[in-house]
Amino acid sequence: MTAAPLPIATARATFIGFGAILLWSLLALFTVASGGVPPFQLAAITFLIGGLAGCAGFVLRPGRVRVLRQPPTVWLLGVGGLFGYHALYFAALRLAPPAEAGLVNYLWPLLIVLFSARLPGAGGLRPGHVAGALLGFAGVAVLLTGRDSGFTAAALPGYAAALAAAFVWAAYSVLSTRAGAVPTEAVAGFCLVTGLLSLACHLGLERTVWPDVPSAWAAIVLLGLGPVGAAFYLWDIGCKRGDVRLLGVAAYAAPILSTLILVATGYAPATPALALSCLLIVAGALCAVRASRVA
Repeated sequence: MTAAPLPIATARATFIGFGAILLWSLLALFTVASGGVPPFQLAAITFLIGGLAGCAGFVLRPGRVRVLRQPPTVWLLGVGGLFGYHALYFAALRLAPPAEAGLVNYLWPLLIVLFSARLPGAGGLRPGHVAGALLGFAGVAVLLTGRDSGFTAAALPGYAAALAAAFVWAAYSVLSTRAGAVPTEAVAGFCLVTGLLSLACHLGLERTVWPDVPSAWAAIVLLGLGPVGAAFYLWDIGCKRGDVRLLGVAAYAAPILSTLILVATGYAPATPALALSCLLIVAGALCAVRASRVA
């Protein structure tokens, strides 16, 4: 077999999808900097910011508001993906140790790679994609389990919620490729509804805590504009028009980049596990890139 580059349009959309992964690498930093705001309250504020930012284009082009008139199945996919994933992930963090819950949750890039095998015209699933995804997952495992804690039976409900969250996000990402005719602007509507549902959960489950310093407010605004805003628009473009298999493997870079940023900003120490994780994830990405280039 010979190696061939991805089509220009596909490569461009995949590159745009990488932008979402880079923004998600800032999620931990901004979340830590936001202070003690409860999860659903933080989700409500940031998703509403992200949704309103996406709606800004409707003011400049009023006719585009019609993109929100989508069939119920499209709304179910969009809101189910965004709100369903975050609700399950927050539940997992409440019911299980964060590191272990995070590791189970990070099965979603591997699931994306596996689910994409059934996409029409995807070119099939090659061994390099699977190998790359497994190497990436190994890298995350090394990063997150390099501590004294371990999996416990008492936390099984949390692990189940984390696994369900992984399936929801993988399904949302792959099924989005089948909704290619739906404009990316519709994601603004999905964000707004997700913000309102998160607000309802916050009012029913949490005590309201407002940030008490300007820097925390700044972090929340940046969260809404970036990792919980623009990232979803970029990911939508990448999944619909790019190489979703390559995006799935590349997604494993997010927790590594996130940890590197925390180290650089003084929120976390550098460890040998971090270096090994980087090597494994880079190796996995190279495997996936090679597999995507093989004609």
